[in-house]
Amino acid sequence: MSAPKIRELNDPFRTTMTGGRVMMTAGVDALPSDVKAMVIRRVATFSDFNADNDPHQEHDFGSFELASQKFFWKIDTIRRWSSARKIQSIPQRRPAS
Repeated sequence: MSAPKIRELNDPFRTTMTGGRVMMTAGVDALPSDVKAMVIRRVATFSDFNADNDPHQEHDFGSFELASQKFFWKIDTIRRWSSARKIQSIPQRRPAS
């Protein structure tokens, strides 16, 4: 699938969170509801795509800081019998071992 086609699928999904499956880590899900809502909103409104974070111009990855934490998100377009897309927000910090 071409980069323009992937971007054409990713942008509407990311901005509306419809037409695919939204998934998040347990750490993001455990955030206070107001912070979690801000994380989702930041993903939906993300527009800082550049050569460093979007080398293939697919609009499928981003990161941002919020509430003193760094978040990463990723959209995977999977083509099987139908297209499925998912989004993940992954905080940078990891639990102690």
